[in-house]
Amino acid sequence: MTEQRRRRVVLVTTGSWVYREYLLASLAEEYDVWLLSDRDPEWATPHIIGHTKLNTADVDALIETSRAVEPDGVLTWDEPRVVHAARLAGALGLPGCTPESALNCRDKHATRTALAAAGVPQAASALVTTLAEARAAADRIGYPLVLKARALGASIGVVRVEGPDQLAARFRIARGADVPTVTELPPGDVLVEEYLDGPEVSVDAAWSDGAMGLAYVARKQIGYPPYFEEVGHVVDSADPLLHDEQLAEVVAGAHAAVGYRTGWTHTELRLTPDGPKVVEINARIGGDRIPQLAEWATGVRAASVAAAVACGQPMDVRPTRGRVAAIQFCYPERNAVAKSVRIDRDRLPASVASAGVIAEPGQGLLLPPAGHVSSRYAYVSVVADTLEQCQADLETALAAVHLEVLSP
Repeated sequence: MTEQRRRRVVLVTTGSWVYREYLLASLAEEYDVWLLSDRDPEWATPHIIGHTKLNTADVDALIETSRAVEPDGVLTWDEPRVVHAARLAGALGLPGCTPESALNCRDKHATRTALAAAGVPQAASALVTTLAEARAAADRIGYPLVLKARALGASIGVVRVEGPDQLAARFRIARGADVPTVTELPPGDVLVEEYLDGPEVSVDAAWSDGAMGLAYVARKQIGYPPYFEEVGHVVDSADPLLHDEQLAEVVAGAHAAVGYRTGWTHTELRLTPDGPKVVEINARIGGDRIPQLAEWATGVRAASVAAAVACGQPMDVRPTRGRVAAIQFCYPERNAVAKSVRIDRDRLPASVASAGVIAEPGQGLLLPPAGHVSSRYAYVSVVADTLEQCQADLETALAAVHLEVLSP
């Protein structure tokens, strides 16, 4: 009998090794991966069958290269390339979200417009480009409020404003935030938004022709106010939100509003006193190693399910485990330059599933707003049977991580 060929997936860029290598390794266990990247594969090499170095912002080049590879599906988990990957999949006649729906997620103003038209619960929002427009919007919306760049991620350029006296300085922060972004969007646009009170959560879900497979929920730990730095996450296989009909209805309604029907998304929401409200929709698998927590806690393998959907196969997000997993990222007490980071591994509890050093010697560690995820120097992940044990062991483990900084 002829051995069945493994399905082949084209992956558009890898993202950072710290936050994505485990995901690529998981994907490679079940799929042949051909990488399209702007740089040499480096750490990705053991997990791929081939690689093409090209300008990944050039969709025509992506299409030409991929036709020769003959993939069964297209994936990306790199935020700046979700629209490009959607165009690639469409050109190849492969399953995936439409470029329009990907851009509706990528463009936070487009998200707000679509959700408002559909009546999906969310923050009141206004798009501005000048401080005068921001003042007028703030007067309409009311304080406290949130300013955010139109198309950035990782909470970069997101800041809370308590009153009119803070608006000018914090508007400059939001407007000046800069990372690689979608070329279709103009630079400098800022959203002035209603502040949503309540815990923040993220929902990762698979989608197949409009049907939702809610995979897992992560509870966020936010730090460094007035900024919204994500410093940790918890995934509980028994989280009651997994069976919350109102939450599922809001998530499903939001995706219908932006036209997203096939793929994988990471939706962020606030659990307000009036119910769950959408913060944003990301047309990709969640970051911050959340998918790894989910696999440890629930058994759901996000990369495998996303690849199945991308190849037109059935999605299966049923849990096979019943545990709790959490991650905490380590930040310096103040802006510093790292000399070394040491983890006393003999002091780590047995429940620690992963602990790693992020910062290199000589790396600047700048707290928000000067730095964000680049401020992290290490992380610790714990898996336990209960939330209480998970949190206790995480605190013990963090005491075993040591940062030495260079003297000023």
